[in-house]
Formats: sequence, C-alpha cells, structure tokens
Amino acid sequence: MKCDKYIGFDVHQATTVVAVLNAEGKVVLETIVTTEAAAIIRFLQSLSGSLHVTLEESTQARWMYDVVRGYVSEVIVCDPRRNKLLGEGSKADKSDARKLAELLRAGLLRPVYQGHEATRELKELVRGYETLSADTQRMMVRIKAIYRAHGIRTSGSGVYQQKQREQWLQLLTEPGTRQRVSWLYEELDQLRPLRKQAKQAMLAEGRKHQAFRLLRTIPQLGPIRCAMLVATVDTPYRFRTKRQLWAYSGLAIVTSMSAEYEIKAGRVVRSRKPLATRGLNRNCNRRLKELFISAAVAGSRSEPYHSYVAGLQRKGMRTEMARLTLARKIAAVALRVWKKGETFDPKKLNSTT
Repeated sequence: MKCDKYIGFDVHQATTVVAVLNAEGKVVLETIVTTEAAAIIRFLQSLSGSLHVTLEESTQARWMYDVVRGYVSEVIVCDPRRNKLLGEGSKADKSDARKLAELLRAGLLRPVYQGHEATRELKELVRGYETLSADTQRMMVRIKAIYRAHGIRTSGSGVYQQKQREQWLQLLTEPGTRQRVSWLYEELDQLRPLRKQAKQAMLAEGRKHQAFRLLRTIPQLGPIRCAMLVATVDTPYRFRTKRQLWAYSGLAIVTSMSAEYEIKAGRVVRSRKPLATRGLNRNCNRRLKELFISAAVAGSRSEPYHSYVAGLQRKGMRTEMARLTLARKIAAVALRVWKKGETFDPKKLNSTT
C-alpha cells in the first residue's frame, strides 16, 4: 500500500543530503544525491506514495523548488530562522535533513512564498539594482574613509566629482594611497553607469504591471519604490488583512505578557496587567520595512501626510510613533488600492483602511 513520505533536503552546492520518513516517523532512507536536476528527479521517481518535500530558504531554494514541484504532492521552502529544532543536538548534514523531515511531518514549518512567473524578471532586475546601488554606496564610503584616515575633511559630494578629483588627490601626500584612491575612482566610474542601466531596466519592466500604475498614484510611492513593492509582494492576496502585511513588513509591534489569567471569586478572569512592548518584529522583509518607513519619513514633511501626522501628534502621540503609524497607513492604503484596482483618494486617508 502506498503511503505518505516526508522528505527533508539539506541542499549544498555539490550534493544534497536526503532523509525520508514514513507516516509513523520512522527513517526509511538516508542518502546523498548530486545537486543536479536530473539526479534529484530520478531519486523522487524512485519513491512510491504521496511525497512531501521540504528544504530551507537559501540561494538554491528557488531553483530546487522549480525542479521538484512537478514530481511531489507538496513542497515547502521553509524559514530557517524558525527551525529552532535544528539547533538541538549534533550538527551534521544527515541530522539536519532528518530534523527537517520531522518538522514537515509534524506540520511545524512555515513556508516561504516563492512568487509567480509573471514577476520573476522584475524580481531579478530589482535585486540587480539593489546590488549595484549597494556596491556604489560602499565604494563612495571607502573613498571618503581613506581621506578621513589622513585627516582630510570630505563633507558633501564634491570628492566624487570628476572635475575636482585631481585637487582631492593632491591632498594625499603618500603615492601608494593616491594610487589606491585612483583605482577606487575608476571602479566607481564603472559602477555608476551600470547602476543607471539597472534602474532603467527595472523601471521599464515595472511599468508593464498594472499594479505599478495603481501604486504610483499614492504619494511618496515613486517609480523605484513601486517597482520594488510589486516585485516583493507579487500579489496582494497573499495578505488577508493589513495587519498581516504589517507583520511581513516589520511594522508590527511585539508585545510581552505573563500571568495572563487569575482567579477571582472562584472564576478564571483575564488579568488587567498592562502589555509590555518590545519594539517592532525583527523577522520580516527588510526591503518592505525600509520602503514604507522611508516613505513615511519623507511624506511627513508634505501633504497629504503632514496633516495626518500633525493630527496624531495633537492627540499626544510621539513623533516616532506618528511616523510608524503613517508607515502602516501607507502600507494599508497600498494593499487596498492594489486589491480594489482603484487609484489613491486623499479623502479616505483619515478613514479606517
């Protein structure tokens, strides 16, 4: 009789360690296969029954997901930050694969969303733009750091301008240091055009999506932020409520409470102890967190958001909490606009979204 099998993959560059459990949790097979599509498919086809596969989110996770999903009943790419069981006991490839299979069988894994084909190109272009932007910023920081290390002040962006470089280089008296900065300037000159090309390609691809045009009607959601939002969220129907989007975006407040219930007059009643807050949730999508918070910081200085923030502050809310509330509002508005297929209406800003 065919039965369910729970398979844990511990994926590495050259090999993948596999552990297979049956429905009773007994290990029926442990093996190592080459991390190649043909080898993985042959292995899965050699197994009978309903196959359930899990692997942790990693560099190769999306590729592996595409390889196996047509040959199994279920595939879960799980969040490694939540798999605390892997930290217990001995650390080895086979034990990791076995523990993943155990978590899968117990239904304790949280899947990582893998997205649709329609936004795959945009996702890659956004990653490329982010990488080149980070490399450009890193190069600029390195250049300024060398000048500061020699007691030379470098306020502003003049140190990067080609017309002023010779003047700046003359301030460096050591030939080796001067040559080092010259190389960094050359690398910066190569990165800037590439970053511009990546930006143009990302925006061109983003404009092909209807959601991009809808989100552009929201103040402070410019073309770059909209392209990143579409690439990251993929579809608004992933989130049933705005609070789910807040948690995913790192805008949910973490609370802590103990001794939640007490006995009064022989009855169990809820305690009136106040909740202790512990800041925002850290297990989140950092791209969306930076996107919404930066939009709120910039938008709090101009309409239509300035009046909204001012109203919160008049009610006694601290400035930083008012900005967080605005970031949540922008996220909620974006979710509503995307789901409803409607443009931004400033009259609805103060309503419950």
